[in-house]
Amino acid sequence: MEQIKNFIGGKLISSQSVRTLPVFNPATGQSIRQVALSTAHETKFAIESAHQAFQEWSKTSPLKRARILFKFKSLLEENQSHLARLISEEHGKIYSDAVGELTRGLEVVEFACGIPHLQKGEHSANVGAGVDSHSLMQPLGVCAGITPFNFPAMVAMWMFPIALATGNTFVLKPSEKDPSLSIELAKLLQQAGLPDGVFNVVQGDKEAVDVLLTDPHVQAVSFVGSTPVAEYVYATASAYGKRCQALGGAKNHSILMPDADLEMAANAIIGAAFGAAGERCMALSVVLAVGDEIADELVTKLRQQIDRMVVGAGISEGRENDMGPVISEQHRSKICDYINSGVEQGAKLLVDGRGYQVTGHENGYFVGPTLFDYVTPEMKIYKEEIFGPVLSIVRVPDYHTALKLINHHEYGNGAAIFTRDGETARQFSEDVQTGMVGINIPIPVPMAFHSFGGWKRSIFGPLNVHGNDGVRFYTRMKTVTSRWPASVRLEHHSSSFVMPTME
Repeated sequence: MEQIKNFIGGKLISSQSVRTLPVFNPATGQSIRQVALSTAHETKFAIESAHQAFQEWSKTSPLKRARILFKFKSLLEENQSHLARLISEEHGKIYSDAVGELTRGLEVVEFACGIPHLQKGEHSANVGAGVDSHSLMQPLGVCAGITPFNFPAMVAMWMFPIALATGNTFVLKPSEKDPSLSIELAKLLQQAGLPDGVFNVVQGDKEAVDVLLTDPHVQAVSFVGSTPVAEYVYATASAYGKRCQALGGAKNHSILMPDADLEMAANAIIGAAFGAAGERCMALSVVLAVGDEIADELVTKLRQQIDRMVVGAGISEGRENDMGPVISEQHRSKICDYINSGVEQGAKLLVDGRGYQVTGHENGYFVGPTLFDYVTPEMKIYKEEIFGPVLSIVRVPDYHTALKLINHHEYGNGAAIFTRDGETARQFSEDVQTGMVGINIPIPVPMAFHSFGGWKRSIFGPLNVHGNDGVRFYTRMKTVTSRWPASVRLEHHSSSFVMPTME
């Protein structure tokens, strides 16, 4: 069986680890590849390769670095179909969703291509008599990225394009559940002209992660995953003096106001809840319906639309399916346990996705779209991130109750409101305690030239990913203050022992 390799120093290298895991096609339940879990020594080898490449790469002009990324962008577009099919095969998401993931990653590459402007710093003339001041945004060194299974292309491209553009070298540790895409990205970067050692891929698990968090050559770590792991990554990396951004879990709410365009809202909600089988950190998993009348109308529309949904393999002949499988048998079981808890705690199960079978894919990891009504904040399905196709309706009497529920939740990734009233929407955008806000937009993921990140226990670290925060994260500021006195005046200078001020 094909074994997914590491990419170190510009070469594909087989791991010597005796620990391996199967890589499954979630639609069939069949093992299609295997991945070796790299040893600490192999991870250190990748870091050393990046460390050796840093000196020359960091001195390469931003314009030359940008031109390599322009070529990489072109190669991504040329190979889009192949890459999207590979994502669908190992993750399970439908083909068009995989194309969308690649597109959002590509947008960060496009943003990073503007690095000659983004990294040019600032300049002030005559901050004092004959004194000028300017800033330099210099690269950090070796940077590491640890990415989740749900977006093998997009999340990786939230990280490394900006890191490379700003002059850093990079070690990527992808999810062991869908690792093949990372190698394809490495090959395309090499084809685009990226020097050997600047970008490296290490397959692995916690053993590899711990090396990335503690090795002295690694200067910055970017992580996306569950909150418990994000807390561990942030605490460990910080303890070893590294810069760290760690994005964790989410429980994204939307408020449905009585004046909302219900048809538009229902269409938006169902796509945001069940797209990618709910395996998105920005999936919309809770609707706070203000009033029983709008809640009843929403439930009716959602049930009608769920009845029309087609669930099946990510790659299909003819009409594309609306939703694919979840990532693994273990994750399917976990989602079903959440559904069981919702029933046990008294929520009204309107549509049950447990035991869902797809003809011809009976061994696939499918959970059907699941809809709960009369969910309360005390229930487990409300409190915790399910990361599956489960949507909860919470009925509330008014806007202020809905806002209070969102603000009191431990997660603060994203939230949305559906309303026709501008005053309510404006108040919501100011008062809601989440990092990303949607006004009649169910998944408010910012474009690449803005930054992505939540609040509260959805993020650890002061800076978000991509956009200007991404540039700041992968650079350190150096400010230069200079004076060039005329030599004939040197005899007039004398020592000073007080705090310098500009006059």
